[in-house]
Amino acid sequence: MPRTLEGQITMEKTPSYFITKESPRRVHSMSRHTKLIVVVRDPVTRAISDYTQTLSKSPRLPSFQRLAFRNTTTGLIDTSWSAIRIGIYAKHLENWLRYFPLSRFLFVSGEWLVTDPAGEMGRVQDFLGLKRVVTDKHFYFNQTKGFPCLKKPEGSSRPRCLGKSKGRPHPLIPSEVLLKLRDFYRPFNLKFYQMTGQDFGWN
Repeated sequence: MPRTLEGQITMEKTPSYFITKESPRRVHSMSRHTKLIVVVRDPVTRAISDYTQTLSKSPRLPSFQRLAFRNTTTGLIDTSWSAIRIGIYAKHLENWLRYFPLSRFLFVSGEWLVTDPAGEMGRVQDFLGLKRVVTDKHFYFNQTKGFPCLKKPEGSSRPRCLGKSKGRPHPLIPSEVLLKLRDFYRPFNLKFYQMTGQDFGWN
């Protein structure tokens, strides 16, 4: 990481940090004062989105349900599949809390980031000790993508939107598969709500 001067904030983002076992120890050894922002979303939707992204690169991929279940008859979920494992947030957070207190974390809702981007960005700015500069006036909703975009910054020719890989239509997943996944994640979600003191409203 580059050296950071007084009055500066150095930021870095890597989705795999939160789920990588060695990351908390490594980050802590670099700086125990690091502030950690974790964006989470409904783990069922997250798993389908993960699958959709992989499917776009590997069209011959087996169906979502084939990968999600070890045994389709018993409904046993395959937690060795990364698309499923990543959404067990409570397990990953336990690993991080061995090195960092909860006060060093901000948990951002992926759903609220779409429905109220300015509100979530307000929380991020507060957490980082910044003045609330990014507000409602900086966003507009892109109907095509189904996501908010940043309005055109000064001196730029176009607005900033999420890349091509975001906002893809998801494949249709049978309702019984979704129900089994929701049942599987429920206890982990409840534990995560208790650990963070936040109810994300995933059913």
